[in-house]
Amino acid sequence: MKVEIWSDIACPFCYIGKRKFEQALEQFADRDEVDVTFKSFQLDPTAPIHSEQTMNEMLVEKKGMSLKQVEQMQSHVTMQAKEVGLDYHLDKAQMTNTMNAHRLIHFAKEHGKMNEMKEKLLQSYFIDGEHVGEIESLANIAEQIGLDKEAVNQMLSSNRYEAEVQHDMQEGVQIGVQGVPFFVINRKYAVSGAQPSNVFLEVLNKVNEEEKQQEKLNIIKQGDACTDGSC
Repeated sequence: MKVEIWSDIACPFCYIGKRKFEQALEQFADRDEVDVTFKSFQLDPTAPIHSEQTMNEMLVEKKGMSLKQVEQMQSHVTMQAKEVGLDYHLDKAQMTNTMNAHRLIHFAKEHGKMNEMKEKLLQSYFIDGEHVGEIESLANIAEQIGLDKEAVNQMLSSNRYEAEVQHDMQEGVQIGVQGVPFFVINRKYAVSGAQPSNVFLEVLNKVNEEEKQQEKLNIIKQGDACTDGSC
């Protein structure tokens, strides 16, 4: 079973949704058969790498809300994160462009560490207050999960994986991704948003049952075939 997850490093619900999906996966009987891939999505591709704005100031500007309304909203998001074991510090989040972080995830994928890199970047942004746009900071973060710091520096100093990031985003638009997180299972079912874990589990079980039924049908169809040259 193939699960593709479109998400952004700077999306608080993407981290919450990741945790809820993981909780569902822990309860899923055939979890070892699930192949999870993270797809790039940028909420704001035009964002600068360095910004003097806090997250709250950015939301006030973009959403046209008062600072008090934004603070209440952020408090609610922080409580939702806490429910799945995440200790958000949104006031410490350093606003940045996430292109480099997404390129780093593609690099990590080639080294078999995509999930670890995604997890570490989300933790760095929402919990640790680290900068996930600067090359030096990203190289240090990557080194913590066992990637070669110098190789990461060289990659980020080039434009490698930019095409892959853009392809992910274009592909997302083509299949109807309008917000993140967005979960696609076997390119047949989709779950939008940080849904409760039981919703993810229900979809996983449904797809799993369909796959098993299809396998049975394939075996039945093969039953009437001559495949050994004896017919």
